[in-house]
Amino acid sequence: MTRIILASSSPRRVGYLRDLGVEFVAVAPDVDETIDPGVPPVEMVLRIAGAKCKRVAAEFPAGSFVIAADTMVVLDGEILGKPVDAGDAQAMLRRLSGREHQVLTGLVVGGPDGFQHASVAETNVQMQGASDLEIATYVATGEPLDKAGAYGIQGRGGQLVASIRGCFSNVAGLPICRLSQVLTDLGMYSGERVQCGQGLDAAIGSVRQVATG
Repeated sequence: MTRIILASSSPRRVGYLRDLGVEFVAVAPDVDETIDPGVPPVEMVLRIAGAKCKRVAAEFPAGSFVIAADTMVVLDGEILGKPVDAGDAQAMLRRLSGREHQVLTGLVVGGPDGFQHASVAETNVQMQGASDLEIATYVATGEPLDKAGAYGIQGRGGQLVASIRGCFSNVAGLPICRLSQVLTDLGMYSGERVQCGQGLDAAIGSVRQVATG
């Protein structure tokens, strides 16, 4: 039987794929995720997602399909990675406050006979204007410290977000709308395709979502 392997141990990615209703196993890839500032963000997310896919694929039978993703926050063309400490997290959030930025997720699906799907999903995120106290209070929760851009939209960080244009699940780490279509095309998923802004992709909390297709 063909197996689906998720090249991630992220609770968010695992949760989305589980909610989609497909059978899979999750494996955390051991790859270098160092960001090269000289590489365009779109190329960078695809490079890292591709490395994750390749690393995990080497551990499983040739008939498996491997799903890998990498998510980055981009402000004015600059990639904002995970903060190194609380001070760095506060600095990132001050830069993002009241402004729009982009969240990119590189999605790579590798399979038998050299099959590979590689694409980048993009969501525009408009942040609320946040005071230094609000930012410090959020950072003190510890949530931002392992998140790209220092916030988690699916958690307390969603309170800092005013609205998004595009897929909510993309900002949370896995563009389930796009992935459901890829799996449908491969005959690996027979359920209803997830639509942007609906079902599994519907925004949670106070975030206003404008679906773009």
